[in-house]
Amino acid sequence: METSVFSRRVFALGGLVAAFLLAVPAQAADPLAVGILIPGSKSDKGWMESGYDGLVAAQKEYGAKIKVQMIENINYADMEQALTNLASKNALVIGVGGQTQAAVLKVSKRFPKVKFSIVGGNKSEELANVAGYDVKQAEIAFVAGAAAAMLSKNGAVSYVGGMEIPSIVNAGKEFGNGAKYINPKIKYFENYTGDFDNVAKSKEATLAAIAQGADVHYHILNLGLRGMEQAAKEKGTKIIGSYTNYCGSDPLYVAYSITGVGFQVQYAIKEAVAGTWKAGYKPFGLAMGPKASDMVICGGTAEQKTKLEQIKKDIQSGKIKVLEG
Repeated sequence: METSVFSRRVFALGGLVAAFLLAVPAQAADPLAVGILIPGSKSDKGWMESGYDGLVAAQKEYGAKIKVQMIENINYADMEQALTNLASKNALVIGVGGQTQAAVLKVSKRFPKVKFSIVGGNKSEELANVAGYDVKQAEIAFVAGAAAAMLSKNGAVSYVGGMEIPSIVNAGKEFGNGAKYINPKIKYFENYTGDFDNVAKSKEATLAAIAQGADVHYHILNLGLRGMEQAAKEKGTKIIGSYTNYCGSDPLYVAYSITGVGFQVQYAIKEAVAGTWKAGYKPFGLAMGPKASDMVICGGTAEQKTKLEQIKKDIQSGKIKVLEG
């Protein structure tokens, strides 16, 4: 009899414990710690701002699921130290820009448990904890060159790049090729300042092209874009913007190429949050859709849009061959 009463009491107590455990809410998982290096200014109207916009969008989407540490405006010589700082405190580290690649490859070897994503990375040394996302700038630069030729009234266009490295040079070459695809007789001027942020040099390069007749300009610059804007305003010429579609925000800009820098930042965070992040080289570009790569003429005609769409299809099919980068 006593055994039966004891058993009922234990059973009743067990029920209370079970009820108590059910009433206690499950503890939320720790947020994913994300470190991001934006070497330039997050308000440069270019690559860096696009990357920052992607970060803001990811924060809005994931809320408390991620915790972000950002380092901005870092000189090339200080990148390794900045990345070491981020890697010591975060599970995912994102380098925005191909200029971070060398430092990422070096630092990542000291932090094998940390995931590193390079936005604007290219094929290089393969490491088990490094992903390189290639924006395929040369692809969309060809399309931008075609758009520039359609928009030029003088039959002359120009390009100003920052650092004279393969991806930036290849984009410049393909911009010229795209312009010639539309108008074989077009004049094309190409220049490099050696610095993505040098306003004076980019203005000087743009003015030199304008003096030779260029009336539509394209670029791969960060803060150096300010110099191109100054030159275009002074001389009444136009610019094709890069990275993000801001049509209607500034009459100086007649078109925009989209290179999905922010899209890739979001992609890295999304994959890490979902537990599906993978190391290795991943090409983006036109094949990944309009959020990754696209070309928009502000107020473009139906004929212009149709022509650009066909060029994009021909690049993807291989009918039009472009350089890597």
